Amino acid sequence: MPPVVIRDLSDTSGYWAAIWTMCPMPDVHVICDAPVGCFNLVGTAVPDYTDAIPHIENLTPATMTEQEVGGKGTADKVKWTYENLAATGVLDNKHVIVVSTAESEMIGSDHSSLVRQLGVGTRFYYSNSLAEDEWAGRDRVLRWLWSEYGEPHAGEIATIPTAVNIIGPTYGCFNAPSELTEITRMIEGAGGTINMVYPYETTLSETPRLAAAAVNVVLYKEFGTGLANELGKPVLYSPFGMQDSVAFVRQLGQLLGTSDKAEAFIRREKRTTLQAVWDLWRGPQGDWFGTIDIGVVAGLSHAEGIVRFLGDELGMKVAFASARPRRPGDYDNEAIRQHIHKRAPSFIFGTMNERIYLRESGAKYTNFVPAGFPGPGVRRAVGTPYMGYRGCVYLVQEIMNRLYDGLLNFLPVDGAYANQRANAAGTPTPAGDSNLGNLPWNNEARAILDKELEKLPYLPRISASRQLQMAIEGIARQRNAPEVTVELVELGLAQNRQG
Repeated sequence: MPPVVIRDLSDTSGYWAAIWTMCPMPDVHVICDAPVGCFNLVGTAVPDYTDAIPHIENLTPATMTEQEVGGKGTADKVKWTYENLAATGVLDNKHVIVVSTAESEMIGSDHSSLVRQLGVGTRFYYSNSLAEDEWAGRDRVLRWLWSEYGEPHAGEIATIPTAVNIIGPTYGCFNAPSELTEITRMIEGAGGTINMVYPYETTLSETPRLAAAAVNVVLYKEFGTGLANELGKPVLYSPFGMQDSVAFVRQLGQLLGTSDKAEAFIRREKRTTLQAVWDLWRGPQGDWFGTIDIGVVAGLSHAEGIVRFLGDELGMKVAFASARPRRPGDYDNEAIRQHIHKRAPSFIFGTMNERIYLRESGAKYTNFVPAGFPGPGVRRAVGTPYMGYRGCVYLVQEIMNRLYDGLLNFLPVDGAYANQRANAAGTPTPAGDSNLGNLPWNNEARAILDKELEKLPYLPRISASRQLQMAIEGIARQRNAPEVTVELVELGLAQNRQG
């Protein structure tokens, strides 16, 4: 049996998870037991392409070389790096954490003993980079931070009745600023007060205060539940769609004893924020909802949430949906690629991988909407949520505008200009609309065109049919053909794909 080759990896490792989880906290400094190049990937390139962070300043590599890998070990390099940073004052008032990497783990480096020789409080975190993906890694590092820096000092902290923690937003999380802003707004609308946003908007020294919250809201289902459960308070997950949002606010109000505020907020959101969804549903655009098919590849929260809102609530057809980390039955990347090549849906909510597959397949009529990483795509704006009430409006608005763009691509242009453009490109000039359909088509030629049109999303199919027929009949007239044949159809379709 041939080996299974995994292409286009969707997830990073436990090491990246550790860095992205620890480094948002300004009172942390991480020494990664790594060569310089591996440090650069995490410390510069990836967060810059997603979170627009030019450089992670509280991360330093131990500059591992061939000598360390060849048998010397990395302890001396880690110690030298620590001492140099300490001498320059970089580590003043910082919690220092030494983190293993794939390279150091391959040679068996374990610095649990070494860190006791360094500054007081320095700790070693084994990232399990070789065996753990970023989702399990983020969940484990959050629990480790609580066990090392929070739980031992949280015994005297009393619960604040309306306080809520938001657990999960870190570097490298898709759309985190927008999702966080909307979930914060909803928690406060339900009568809650934000205790901590961990670890995105806090310091490591404040970790014990996690114990003060009455409720924990986990921003992402793919990680954060472990810490929330260890805190021993009720746990809620960020909502997607209208029904989930109502249920989330109502349940939060019940848990906090603020049901009156929560119900008032629900009524107000229905009259204000959700009015745009209602207006689009009642307008002529509402006729499109049932004709749209979507594919979704994203983190678990976004994959489930987008399907629940667009599919279950708005009635759009779901061609496929795959989550990261994958659930039983979810497509791997190669299966998603094959699905897109066979027939791409009207919309794909996905990552850079799916965008590449669309380009490969030549799918000209599918709308790509970012819904996850990997891939370059800055998500620092706070007005583009997919979660919550405002997420409902943003997603529907995004879809409607993409559909308008698609329809504009098929609007007829001035005949003289069309002829000039066609002649300049060296392609046959299509006849005017009055001549469309005047040439007979043999049955085989018609069947090939129909089969090609079936690959297209429903909405642009009629317009694309007219456009393709005009182009093919234009080729036939240029050749003085008495009818449209299979050869002419294949030629016209080939030119359309190239265009």
